[in-house]
Parts: sequence; structure tokens; C-alpha cells
Amino acid sequence: MQPFLEISEVSKQYATHLALDKVSFSVPESAIFGLLGPNGAGKTTLIRIINQITAADTGEVKLKGERLHPGHISMIGYLPEERGLYKKMKVLDQVIYFARLKDVPAHDAKRIANEWMERFSISDWRNKKVEELSKGMQQKIQFITTVIHKPKLIILDEPFSGFDPVNTELIKQEITRLRDEGATVIFSTHRMESVEEICDFVGMINKSKKVLEGSVRDVKESYRENKIAIEFSGALNGTIPAALESKKLPNGNIQNVYDLKPDEPMMNIVSALAAKVHIHSFREMVPSMHDIFIKLVQEKTA
Repeated sequence: MQPFLEISEVSKQYATHLALDKVSFSVPESAIFGLLGPNGAGKTTLIRIINQITAADTGEVKLKGERLHPGHISMIGYLPEERGLYKKMKVLDQVIYFARLKDVPAHDAKRIANEWMERFSISDWRNKKVEELSKGMQQKIQFITTVIHKPKLIILDEPFSGFDPVNTELIKQEITRLRDEGATVIFSTHRMESVEEICDFVGMINKSKKVLEGSVRDVKESYRENKIAIEFSGALNGTIPAALESKKLPNGNIQNVYDLKPDEPMMNIVSALAAKVHIHSFREMVPSMHDIFIKLVQEKTA
């Protein structure tokens, strides 16, 4: 199956700084792709190349099998990290203006703008100037202007910046809804919990190079360490097998971490302990995307 967006061996040099070094990613259609990496890794440069704000020195980018060209710009919605709204302009006029820039017909632009403002519960503010809105409300307007023309490719750079938890959840729901309606989303963020919640695939850049790519499930699976954590109460007399680590929890129970041998059922260890103590819970210690992110960055900086 052909990827919706294909980035092949892309490099970009700024004077003495190599921003991207032969970076390749494959973004499936109708998926949310998390573009990860620490500050200065090269994410913004790659986003600017996809948006045709700057050009790659070498390599190529293909959209739906075609080499990137100016005609693709109308298919893209881009929410930059540095937001840009006209502060003195009224909210509704602003949204309609951006819709018209993206070739939304005039008779549709106002209707679609009002529909989005109803969805985001900001209709009462449509005739207010942007500068009269809170930061969170301005962020909602910025999001609307990004997607109002129903782009096939949506690029979101830190989309939750400035949002409280309630509005963050609202934007997450909208991102997944747009994905479900056929949009492909590139989602750049430092919030790893959001990556786990909504991303289907991830790619990571560190120090200008790709260091990770795959589905969220496969990536987490590849970083499993075959460890289980068991919480229990009672006294263990001669533990078999020996715990890798043990700590007392605030509730007074003990948590031991055990190493599983390849293909060893988790219940072997659980059953061995259950004969001696009262087990309250047990779980496999699957690394989070946060854990994987930190591990990869530390490995590359060591």
C-alpha cells in the first residue's frame, strides 16, 4: 500500500548546521503520525519542507505518489507553534478570511466558520476582536483556520499549547474525528501522553537523524524488557526467584519487580508468590512513549 506522504533521504544544511541528515519517513493515509524529537532535533525544518516554506538540499518528498509541488499547498493545513492571528480583526471575519485564502467559496466560508464556532462553544465571541479573547480561545480560532478548508494533510505543531485539560481533550477528539473522516495528521509535540492516546504511528528525529519509526504498538513492543511488578502484603521468606528491586508503597504494601525469562508465563512467578503472600495486583512493565523518548535521547547524547 502506497504511503500518503513519503519522505526519502531528505537533508538540509544551514551554513555550518546540518538540520536534517538523510531523514526518511513513511506516513500512512488516514492516520495520526507523531513527529517526535527534542528541541533542535530537526522537526521544524522537516515541517517547513513539507509545507514548501523551504526546500530540501537533497532527497525528495512525495504526496500521494507525486513529488511535492505548489499545487499540493491547498491540500495542507498547517498549525505552526508560533501562532499568527490578526489581533484587531473580528473573530468571524478572521476565520472567513483564512477560509477564502484556502479557496473555500464565499457562500460556504461563513456557514462553515459558524459551524466550527458552534462546535467549539465560541459563537458568542464571533464579533469580538481577537485581542479580546483569552489565549485558549485564540488557540481554538487558530485550529479552526487550520482545518476549515478540509485539508487532506493536517500538520499540527504543539497543538495543545495554551489549553486547559478540558479544551485539550476537545482538540484531541477533533483530531481523531478528522482522522476518521479521512485526513492524514502529522502531530508534533513533547507531550508523550498525548502521543500514546491519539497517535497511530510515530517517527523520531534526534540530532538531525531518524532514530525511530513504526506503529505505537510495535515501538512499545520492541522496547519491552520482560519485567513484571507485583504488589503484595505479607512477609516473603526466601523469594524464588529473587526480585530485581523492591520498594515499600505509601499504602504499606510491597512492590517487587521480577525478570521474566524468554517465553516464561507471567503466572509462574505470580503463582509462586501467591503461596506465600497476599497479592493485590500484578502487571507487565511495558515502557511508555515517555520512557522510550527519554531513553533514545539519553543514548544519543551519551
